[in-house]
Amino acid sequence: MDWQERIVVNPDILVGKPVIRGTRLAVEFIIDLLAEGWSEPEVLRNYPGITREDIQACLRYASELLKAERVYPLSV
Repeated sequence: MDWQERIVVNPDILVGKPVIRGTRLAVEFIIDLLAEGWSEPEVLRNYPGITREDIQACLRYASELLKAERVYPLSV
């Protein structure tokens, strides 16, 4: 599954934050729910407009961003 099929960035929706296609649910919001300890079934029960695949796409999106992150030490 390719996250690009489910995650979109549109400057007219949530000021361009990545969201699940067809919703106003930000990837950041879904990741935060999971980080707070929500289970996948809880997320799906509370947000019936999304699917398990949407949650997986959010996680894959976050993973891709972290893999691309670069840290450059500052010289003191």
